[in-house]
This record gives sequence, structure tokens and C-alpha cells, in this order.
Amino acid sequence: MSLLLDALFSSVALSHFAVDLLNGQRAVILTFLSVPLGLTNTALGFFSTVYVFAGAIFQPVFGFFADRLGSRWVIPGGVLWMAFFFSLALITPGPLALWLLVLAAMGSAAFHPAGTMQAVLQSRTHFAGRETTSTAYFFVFGQTGNFLGPVVAGPVLDRFGLVGLLWLVGLVGVIGLNAAKQLGIGALSLPSTLSPGGNGTYTMGFERSKGAWPVLTFALVAAFQAWSQQNMITYVPKYLSDLGQSAGVYGPIAAMFLGGSAFGIGLGGSLADRFGKRRVAATSLALASIPLYLVSRVGWSPWLYILIPLAGVLTGAVHSILVVLAQRIIPGGMALASGLILGFMFSCGALGTLLCGYIADQWGFLPVFQLTALIALLASVLALSLQKN
Repeated sequence: MSLLLDALFSSVALSHFAVDLLNGQRAVILTFLSVPLGLTNTALGFFSTVYVFAGAIFQPVFGFFADRLGSRWVIPGGVLWMAFFFSLALITPGPLALWLLVLAAMGSAAFHPAGTMQAVLQSRTHFAGRETTSTAYFFVFGQTGNFLGPVVAGPVLDRFGLVGLLWLVGLVGVIGLNAAKQLGIGALSLPSTLSPGGNGTYTMGFERSKGAWPVLTFALVAAFQAWSQQNMITYVPKYLSDLGQSAGVYGPIAAMFLGGSAFGIGLGGSLADRFGKRRVAATSLALASIPLYLVSRVGWSPWLYILIPLAGVLTGAVHSILVVLAQRIIPGGMALASGLILGFMFSCGALGTLLCGYIADQWGFLPVFQLTALIALLASVLALSLQKN
């Protein structure tokens, strides 16, 4: 049976789409709120950082419990939690709406490690031998949600304001209920397709990396890749807004980066299984530095319709590679490993975004995009030290 036709895998992947459909609206909503709330670029970076942290630091905790209790409560619970608090944020006036968005992000923290584990378990049955490709499928659904989030949010915000997005949150709730049905929420048993390790946790069964240097270089590659992506996701909308563009323009353009990233995840996973993870990671990050730098040079130009999605493709191509390598490097269960790497990447991206908010306030957005190009290039050099396969 095709992996994508498997009902359980599809429900988990669709839940990933739903969670990141809401996550993808973060930058557009914050930009929309920045005018009535008087947010500076530093404040914008702060709330973006807090939102991402809320969706990051609790991932290892939820991953730990998912390894031991199974994912059948955690996955739908995360989706429904996010839909509930997101809807409250859309109807609440004033700064409280920003903090309700932060609470919503904790649903994302619950979903991601459990969802990643469950998707990989299903893929081992249906797509054995192509672990990076099958993992990429799961993340493509999420990135597609990230892509469509601002595509929809920009025009809706222009015409109806925040309350116009409530129908989208309702759709996410329906997807969460479907995941609960497919996962059999009444059962708490661990997945039967994976054998426990000696400590009772559930692992991928790969040999762990030895020594500090492979772990350090891997961590730096993951941090720099996440930082470069979060800079683009957060500041491209504000940059274009400052250039006089409306939400109907900067929303879809921001979405092009996320759409490119979704395509890049699928492409990178397939190429990594064929040519090796290290080679694909190093090459794609090196190439990514070119469009990232050019964004800082062209201003408002039709070239952005090429440069921004191209940057998304090339930075996104590394994502599933990093998750699969983390499951090899990090001891413990699959969900814990997934939660640790995803939480680490989200947190590093958030901290970098916070720093770049200050840089944008002091010197403008052009140095931010130039710095983004530099860290992608540094990540490429460090990726040469990653595991070959």
C-alpha cells in the first residue's frame, strides 16, 4: 500500500498540515497587529521569539511522554488545543491577543514530536529503506500548511480583519477530531510496529555518533539553518510592509518562501537518499546563500518572486535530513529525539530572530538579509562534517 494512502499516516500528515496552517499565519498576523498595537521591529521580534519558544521548549517533554504512553492522545490533543487558543486570540482585542497566540503555540509543541514518531513508524512499514524521503513526506504536509497560511491570511485580513480567519480555525478543529478517530483515542498502547530498546524506550535502531565534534557540528548546522529560515519567515512581511506593500501583497510573497521550503523538503529528502545526506545538505545551504544575499540588493522588485521561493527551496531541503540524523545521534526514544531536535531548531531560530529584530531597528532590514546569507554559508561549510549517509 502506498504510504500516502495509509489512513493513519494520512491523518497524522493532515494534522501536521493543520497545525502549520495556523503557525504559518504568525508573521502576517503579528505584522497586521503591529500598526494598531504600535509594535516596533524589536517588539515584533520579541513576540515572534516567544511564540516560537512556546512551540519549542516543551517538545522534548511531550516527546518523552509520547515515547512511553503512545501518540494517540498527544497528536489530536495538540491540534485541538491550538485551534481553541488561536480562535480566542482572533476575537480578543488588545495585547492579550498576542499572549493567547503564545498559548496556542503549545499545541504545536505537543503535536510535532508525537506526529513525527507516528509518521516514521508508518513509513517503516510502507517505505522501508528510504527513511529520509518518507520523513520528508510528513514535513512537506507541514510546510504546505505554512505556505497556505499567509496566502489565505493576507487577503482575508485585508477584507475582514482577524475574525475572518475563524472559519480556518474551525477546519483545523475538524482535522484534529479526524486524527482522534483514526488513532483510536481510547487506546493508550504503544505502536506495535516498533520493538523497544533495552531501556524501554522506542528507537530507530541506528548506531549513535561518537565524540563531541559530530554532535557540535550537527547542532550548529541545525541552528544556522533554523535561524536563516526564521529570519525570512518573520521579516520578509515586515520588510515589504515598510516598503509600502499591503497585506494582500506581503502575505502571498511570504507564503512563496514557505511554499518553496515545502518543495525543498520533499526534494532534499529524495536526493539525500540517493546521493547522501552530507552532500545534499552542504550543497543546498551553499546555494541558498546566493538568493538570500540578493534579496538585500534588489529592494521591491519582481525578482523577489523568484529569489524568495528559491531561498525557501534551498534552505528547506536540509530539514528532513537534520531530523533523521538527530534520531541517530540522540539517545532515547524516537519522539524524544524528534522533540529535542525540533525544539532546538525552533529555539535557535527564535533567538536569532530576536537579535535580528534589534539589528533591523538600528540599521534596517538589509543587514538582516545579508547576515542570513552569511549564516547559511557557514552552515554549508559545517555540513561537510555531517555523517555521509
